[in-house]
Amino acid sequence: MFDFLRYWHRRRAAAHIGAAEWRATVANLPLLDGLSTAELEQLRELACRFLDEKNLEPAGGLELAPEMGPLIAAQACLPILHLGLDYYRGWYSLILYPEGFLAHHEYTDADGLVHKVHRPLIGEAWENGPVILSWADILDTLDEPGLNVVIHEMAHKLDMLNGAVNGMPPLHRDMRVDRWSRSFNRAYRHLCRQVDSGQATALDPYAAESPAEFLAVASELFFTMPGTLATTYPAVYRQLAAFYRQDPLARFMACGRLPAAPVPAGPEPEYD
Repeated sequence: MFDFLRYWHRRRAAAHIGAAEWRATVANLPLLDGLSTAELEQLRELACRFLDEKNLEPAGGLELAPEMGPLIAAQACLPILHLGLDYYRGWYSLILYPEGFLAHHEYTDADGLVHKVHRPLIGEAWENGPVILSWADILDTLDEPGLNVVIHEMAHKLDMLNGAVNGMPPLHRDMRVDRWSRSFNRAYRHLCRQVDSGQATALDPYAAESPAEFLAVASELFFTMPGTLATTYPAVYRQLAAFYRQDPLARFMACGRLPAAPVPAGPEPEYD
């Protein structure tokens, strides 16, 4: 009985994205290059279930079009392709604005003073709450290597599974906290020094805002420009490959998008 209900649920969810819609979605997403037929079908199923479980809510006068859901869901589910939809548990809404939006935040400083801050954003993930995205910026980053606002906010959601948003999602049993911390801390400090001195950086300088933003930006690069991340911060690349259970660099090389260039072995190089 349980198997039948599970099968029925998956068939019902699969109706959200038809075969023609899925082909068009995949064609618009170069970051899916190199996925096998089985992996693409697995991603399609995850995307269908994502749309079945999350409410896509338009805001700011946006009118939803049929292609929006599949395009967002495919990108959102790529990081959890080998993890499962349970990694996005505890939240149910994805709010979509036509373009960047103004976020209103309040915080209390060490002296007890309450500050109100208004910031223009293109994406935001709330702890135990929705993900908010700009449709215009989703489209803009489709052709912008190294940038992906959907993956950025989903990385924040994964980070939030541990409670503290600190750049460390819940690691798998075969991963070591000390290796993750050492790899990310050294790379983060290196990036901060580059930003402070005005040097060019391989990662978007926004990654220097905090360890949480470093994880989100590094995840964008991992899935869209894996060669750059693997060359610049090889230990970070290896940790992300272990966490996401994926190797985009190998995928891109296998399909001819990148020349053969394995991730450097050994410890992270000493910076500066």
